[in-house]
Amino acid sequence: MIVAFLSVTSKVAASASATRIFDIPFYFSSNEWHLLLEILAILSMILGNLIAITQTSMKRMLAYSSIGQIGYVIIGIIVGDSNGGYASMITYMLFYISMNLGTFACIVSFDPFLALSLALCLLSLGGLPPLAGFFGKLHLFWCGWQAGLYFLVSIGLLTSVVSIYYYLKIIKLLMTGRNQEITPHVRNYIRSPLRSNNSIELSMIVCVIASTIPGISMNPIIAIAQDTLF
Repeated sequence: MIVAFLSVTSKVAASASATRIFDIPFYFSSNEWHLLLEILAILSMILGNLIAITQTSMKRMLAYSSIGQIGYVIIGIIVGDSNGGYASMITYMLFYISMNLGTFACIVSFDPFLALSLALCLLSLGGLPPLAGFFGKLHLFWCGWQAGLYFLVSIGLLTSVVSIYYYLKIIKLLMTGRNQEITPHVRNYIRSPLRSNNSIELSMIVCVIASTIPGISMNPIIAIAQDTLF
């Protein structure tokens, strides 16, 4: 779970910092940093997802997929506060935290009945309806479309379709070669009689719920993010 924590905290911190740095100190040079962020978003979405397809290691596949995910978040940063870009970006980041942590919680558990939970988290990351990831991406892309970022949104839609393929590939990898991706240290930690899987299972349940149900109430969530943070 340390890997999962590190995989999301850096992105959350970078996104939160970017909303302040680009909106206040560099407000009057928005054209210049918009161009740089657009290039970064395109490279992140395309390279992150295409390289993820070629991976045979579950960990590396998830690592490269996170690069693609940050490309979607950059769209919200580029849109800014005028069209609800920041609110949609923060909302998607909240969904992403639950989806990513839920995925890792399922990975480190050996209960075969968690396959459905793992599939829900991964497919939510891919943006499959009616999961929370779908509505998060939909609102994020819609804000980008309204701001005139047609090319970026088109790239995001295409790479989201691509990501569904390798997320399904991860599910297959876990079900057929799970032990090859679990180190002996993690296996001994899980099976130790002095520790319980209850905390992992509880966190997994919370993350799965947060990855599926909140999508049907996007408008209140977006409104809270808009009113509270901006």
